[in-house]
Order: sequence, then C-alpha cells, then structure tokens
Amino acid sequence: MLQQQALSHSVESSTLADVLERVLDKGIVIAGDIRIKLVDIELLSIQIRLVICSVDKAKEMGMDWWVNNPIFRQDKHPEIAPASLTSLEERLATLEATLRNAAAHSS
Repeated sequence: MLQQQALSHSVESSTLADVLERVLDKGIVIAGDIRIKLVDIELLSIQIRLVICSVDKAKEMGMDWWVNNPIFRQDKHPEIAPASLTSLEERLATLEATLRNAAAHSS
C-alpha cells in the first residue's frame, strides 16, 4: 500500500506584537562606533550603545538607574527650607494686608 504523507511547511509567521514581546523579553543591544580621522589625527569619536528591553529585564541586568532618581520617585517630594517657608509666609501676609487696605479704601 502506498501511504501519502501531508506536506508540512516550516514557515512560521510572526506578528509585530510577537516580535516586540520577544525583543522585550530577551533584550537587544545595538552598538556602533563612528571615528573620523584626518592624517592619523582623530577628529571625532562617537560610541553608540542602545539597549532595548523590558523594565524587568533591565532590572535583572542591573540597569535600574531610575530607581534612585528623585525625578522618577513618587514617594519623595522636594523639601522646602524652613527659612524659605518663613519668607514666603511673610510675603503672603504683606500681600493680604495690602489687599485689605485697597478694599477698604475703594469702599
């Protein structure tokens, strides 16, 4: 008897979402150097290092620069110096008094 086997194609199609998920999960590094020399004198040197990955992968690799950056932290607010606060309170009191006097004179 003759047995027929179905042909299977090993072509796998990936959507953009699949590719992006894979890149963010594994991470990708793009590196390049540009050097411009003139008669053995280096005029310009540019080193480019680009890492694309998820936040979890970045933390795993030790690249968590945003953790200690005060701009990205919500729990810490910049503190106002007490002397500056006192100065602001005095200025506010002066402005309020001026407004009260102006309102009393206009009535």
